[in-house]
Amino acid sequence: MKLHEYQAKRIFAQYGIPIPRGEVATSPTQARDIAQRLGKPVVIKAQVLVGGRGKAGGIKLARTPDEAEEKADAILGMNLKGFTVRRVLVDEASDIRRELYLGLVIDRARARVVMMASAAGGVDIEEVAATQPEAIKTVVIEPALGLRSYQAIGLASAIGLPQEHFRMFQQIAQGLYEAFIRCDAELAEINPLVVQGDGTLLALDGKMVLDDNALFRHPDLEEMRDLDEEAPAETEARINGLSYVKLDGEIGCMVNGAGLAMATMDIVKHYGGAPANFLDIGGGARAEKVAAALRIILSDPNVKAVLFNIFGGITRCDEVARGILAALEQVPTKVPMVTRLVGTNEEEGRAILAEAHLITARTLAEAAQKAVAAARGELPAEVVR
Repeated sequence: MKLHEYQAKRIFAQYGIPIPRGEVATSPTQARDIAQRLGKPVVIKAQVLVGGRGKAGGIKLARTPDEAEEKADAILGMNLKGFTVRRVLVDEASDIRRELYLGLVIDRARARVVMMASAAGGVDIEEVAATQPEAIKTVVIEPALGLRSYQAIGLASAIGLPQEHFRMFQQIAQGLYEAFIRCDAELAEINPLVVQGDGTLLALDGKMVLDDNALFRHPDLEEMRDLDEEAPAETEARINGLSYVKLDGEIGCMVNGAGLAMATMDIVKHYGGAPANFLDIGGGARAEKVAAALRIILSDPNVKAVLFNIFGGITRCDEVARGILAALEQVPTKVPMVTRLVGTNEEEGRAILAEAHLITARTLAEAAQKAVAAARGELPAEVVR
């Protein structure tokens, strides 16, 4: 789950990280009132869950309350990379002398949290990694020890901070690590972390991505979810306990098991197709869950064929087949369906689907080839009544 900038920065503040004074506005009049209360030049920042807001015109400086109202009016309601701006953050403008980057991610290869810092702040860290990989300094954090003082100071030194900033940098780094761990985050970053004219450090922007699987421990964080910023398909997938990621292809994939789903996507690509999604329906194949998955897949207008790849281990293949047919009664479609079942009672399952005029396959390779052909219109679209 992604958090807005203002949400992430409020969490950072709870862990001692200095942030600018500011408030959220949903109307130009509110933005003017906030600027009036702050009594200084402000920055009006669109609150949408995408990067590159500045380049897209979503961040503007306002020197007076009237100008704040004018700039907020220009930003509110604008379409920014496919998202409608419904709120803006009105932050006190800062005296920026230097921009840094500080962030935390999970390194799955090491099974550790890694802290990254760079003197090249203010731009996407991916851009820095691609063009100046040597500019990113990292430390690996042992979970039993947490972030050590010497690690934070080592990062500060590695990115060229003067010694007078070491203590404050260490405090910010420690606060960011605590926020990351206590919120069960997958990513937390400050970009930019700025050095101001008075020598203090300030988290000018913030980003957090939380682990959905841990949100049951954080009902307060779950309440921060912005459904307006979430694609309808992703919302339905989450509600129905499905793992779903939309892609750009034309073959919808419905698979039980994440590893099997990845293999299915790979083999579709191998035979000249392109997967339209990653979708793991998990163990079993109850009709209502399959129906929800089908609705999600078919909501994508790019889908020209659907490939079921189901391993009947916990659930028998004949039960899976009946679940698929029941789901198709709930979600009628003319999109061709290709089904590969393997496991307990697989022959019975294939017979049930064949009798219902669905395209069946014995192997994953055969299923992928048929799905690609069906998407190209090279196979008859055999559909359920």
